[in-house]
Order: sequence, then structure tokens, then C-alpha cells
Amino acid sequence: MPTYAQVRQRLENIQQDHLLRFYNELSSHEQDALLTQIDQLDLESVPALVQAYVKSKPAFSLSADVGPAPYFPNDPNSPTRRWDKAAAQKAGEALIRAGKVAAFTVAGGQGSRLGFDGPKGCYPAGAVTGKPLFQIFAENLLGVQDRYGAPVPWYIMTSPLNHQSTVSFFEQNRFFGLDRRNVMFFPQGVLPSFDMSSGKILLASKGEVATNPDGHGGSIRALHVSGALADMRKRGVEQISYFQVDNPIVRAIDPVFLGLHAGAGGGGLESSGEMSSKMVRKTGPGEKVGVFCSVNGKTEVIEYSDLPQTLQEQTLPDGTLRFIAGSIAIHVMSVEFVQRLATDPQFALPYHRAEKKIPHVNDKGEPVAPTGNNGVKLERFVFDALPLCRSSIVYETDRIEEFAPIKNATGVDSVESSREIQTRRAARWLTAAGVKVPTKADGTVDALLEVSARTATSAEELDAYKAKLPRAIEPGARMAL
Repeated sequence: MPTYAQVRQRLENIQQDHLLRFYNELSSHEQDALLTQIDQLDLESVPALVQAYVKSKPAFSLSADVGPAPYFPNDPNSPTRRWDKAAAQKAGEALIRAGKVAAFTVAGGQGSRLGFDGPKGCYPAGAVTGKPLFQIFAENLLGVQDRYGAPVPWYIMTSPLNHQSTVSFFEQNRFFGLDRRNVMFFPQGVLPSFDMSSGKILLASKGEVATNPDGHGGSIRALHVSGALADMRKRGVEQISYFQVDNPIVRAIDPVFLGLHAGAGGGGLESSGEMSSKMVRKTGPGEKVGVFCSVNGKTEVIEYSDLPQTLQEQTLPDGTLRFIAGSIAIHVMSVEFVQRLATDPQFALPYHRAEKKIPHVNDKGEPVAPTGNNGVKLERFVFDALPLCRSSIVYETDRIEEFAPIKNATGVDSVESSREIQTRRAARWLTAAGVKVPTKADGTVDALLEVSARTATSAEELDAYKAKLPRAIEPGARMAL
């Protein structure tokens, strides 16, 4: 437990000792909590952050040498680039069977935008069953274990806000059939929130510093300080399959992607095996997703707001977008690369600045609810690690096969759109297996369908259950397999 004198000295060294202004008005319990919270912050980095990101506004500068990132098409026989899917799959499966792959889920968000009180991973996402996201991912990993005979350790990054409720949810549900020794939880880090004009750290209340999560890029440091990387090395894990908690149809462990990442089947497109990414084809120039680009020979994600409109709208002779590769936050990273990112200052990820309305208390301890942006929050993005790789590959996946995020209550990337995509994917697989699937006059599926991730995560995997499938599905049916 840090002492008042120790914490005050650290704060005085960086001219932030106002954080203890109301210390003597707090109860002993509140005092201890405040000292602990402050002591856990990386105070020594604050002056440099204030100078670089609060009192300054780093401007994005687009290199003149920017073009579309090369990628592996979803179709291995595409004339754009041919590659050996069988070789990639064989290499990926070998990694899985040898226990060299771990799953990593970024799950710090709450379900508040969905009208759900609790961690987003607890949200009922199954199109028919209403299974929570965490259960869907657990079944995904159980299916991998069934097929390859090796358990996949699962690392889940929570937030300070939802950590205990996430752990309790797993305990209440007996870890959804997983061996609890193969599941590790740890919270992501936080950064102090700053007053925009003065650079002073804000107080959320007299006894609490205003903080914000350090972004999905903070997962790199969290993997290290939590001991997760050490646990992976102890288990012999070499590769980390990274995905976010809001996408129920993600292939948590994809052998083809793993194999391409490891350098198999590429047909000349080099992979360093350090960090690789999945993409989907953008629906149009206005889709608000980051875009994989080649910048000075390195793969980078450029946010849609930073890519000039003229480039977003460029087309190829066949009419397709030139900058087509949309980022969907699915990556594979090597343990060695993540360790380097977390410990070597030369590989530190940059911060991103966001101006926000931040409630706080003023110098008199009075609560302030700002009507305009008054503060700065900083965060890191995991995709900023891509240009730090020796080389990085991008693999195209089908949007219907693997991207149905639940971000909003209605509209785009919503509960409704996710259920529709889950149904369309299931219908596609069932049709390929010879099952007659009913359709409406407009061609949409006349049923609500869901395939458990333990049963299958692809049409090929579902084909193994062909003998157990129905010959036809009744119009209007609700069916879960």
C-alpha cells in the first residue's frame, strides 16, 4: 500500500498534485482507494503525453507512397492471386494439434448501447437460441478441441468495469464446458483523462481520478503485465488468434489463416509470421471501416476518416474499388512479436487523441457536466503494430461467413443484421449439404437459422454431419443445429 507522502511526491514531480486536493475530506477507505488508484497509473509518462497529445494535436500525414495492400483472395484460384489453400490448412492444423495456438478475446465493453446491463460478452447473440457471445466462443473452441484433439487456451481481456461480472458469469455457467484451467481473465489498463486547456488530470469525484480504457492497443501491454504471455510460453503457445467480443460468427481458430500467417501456401507473398489480418471487401466507398493499405512498402490500416475521399472512390477497370480491403479486427500475432511490442520501447504503439465531454469535479469539488468537449482521452490501436512487422499478410474472408458484429441496437451492425447474417450463413451451408431451405419472394431465407460453433464453423465442417441433417426446412421454421 503506497503512503500519502510517496504518492504526493510522485505527483509533485509532474505538477499533478491537485489530485490530492480533497484528500483530507475523504474517509480512510476512500483515501486508501485514491492512493492505490493514483499509484497504479504510469505517472512518469504523463508530462510527455500532455506535451505531445493534449497541448498539441498530432496531425495525420498521408505518405505519398500509399496504395492498396496486397492480399490473399478468399478464392485460392482467383486470377488476382493464386495460392495453395490445402497447404495453408495443413500447416495451420499442425499448429493447432501441437498446442501452439491460443485464442484471445478483447471483451472490455459493456452492452449499454444495446440496452443491456452487463458485459457485452454476456449479451444473447444466438439468432435462435439466444446464446450469449461468450458461450458461442466457448463452443467454437470446444469444436476445435473435438476436431484436433488439443485444447486451445483462451485469454479474455476485460475492463476494470466488467472484470468481476465477467468472471462470475463464467463461474455461474461452469465455463460452458471448458476446462477452467484453460481460461484466463485479466483487465485492460487505463489512462488518466486530461483537461483540454491545462493538461491537468481530471478528477471524476473528490476521491477518484477520471480515467478511460487504453484502447484495444492496450491489449499488448495487458498481455504482458497480466502474466498471460508468460503462461503462453509455459504452455508452448506460439501464435495468438485475436478477435473482439462483438462478432458471434468469427472463426476463433482458423487453420487456413494460421497457415498463411505461418508462411505456408502463400505462393510468393511473404509472411513474417509476426502479425497477420483478415479483411472483407468494402460494401462501398462510404463504409466506415479502416482500410488496409501499403505505405512505403509496409501494411497499415488507415482509418476511413484519414483516407482522402479521392482515394476512397478510386476504382479499377472492372469498376471495383481500388482500396477495397476493410479491416474487421481479426488478427494472428506471434507470442514473440507481442513480447517485443510490450517490452521494447522501439516498438511502442502510438497514442490517438480524442476530444470528449468528460464529467468531473472542479477546484471547489463541485460536479461539472460539460456541454461541450472539455477533455482529452488517449488510447492505442492494435492495428498500429502492423507496420512494425518485418512483413504482414492480409487474408480475405467472406462477410457472410465471418462478420456479423453486434454494435448497435438497430440498423447497421445491429442485433437484427447479425441474426440475418447468421441465418444466411446457415442457409448457405445447409444448401451446400443438400438441404432444401425455404425462401421468400424476394430471395431471403424464410426461416430463422443458427448453427452451433461446436458443430461447425464452415460449410466443410457441417458437411461431416450431412447424414444427420433434415432433407428440408419448413417455411417460417426456427431451427438451431
